[in-house]
Amino acid sequence: MREYVWLECTACGSRNYRTQKETRGADRLEMKKFCRKERKHTPHKESRKK
Repeated sequence: MREYVWLECTACGSRNYRTQKETRGADRLEMKKFCRKERKHTPHKESRKK
């Protein structure tokens, strides 16, 4: 089973990316992605969709 999650920038808090995630036995996603607001690569953490 999969669900959609948002990747939120840890520096500015904006939600920049939406991706699918496996729900069974999965940890929270964290990856380095490009933030348009900061204009650089920053760590992005998983944020549930509203």
